Amino acid sequence: MSHLTESLKIEILMMIGYGDRARTQCEVVRLFRETHPDLPPLNQGTISKIEAQYREMGHVRKVPSKRQGVVDDDTKLNLLLALEENPITPARQLVRDNESEQN
Repeated sequence: MSHLTESLKIEILMMIGYGDRARTQCEVVRLFRETHPDLPPLNQGTISKIEAQYREMGHVRKVPSKRQGVVDDDTKLNLLLALEENPITPARQLVRDNESEQN
């Protein structure tokens, strides 16, 4: 799905249609391949993801990864102290514990 621009995703949504004019995912795969033979072919999963993102978020722009969060210095220090106190505790558990303490 990384090769798809925002305008191509919008085009895919238009190919899907709406209501009694909606196409199946198989039909959209075929139509996209006919319309853009120079691009890699789509699969039904890609179409499903584009449609789900639009229904959930109202847009098809690229969504930043959740893993790219910024951690402030206090949080880093708290995690290092917790790791020193509990060296066998998984790092993800330490993060969850730290987040629950802050809320």
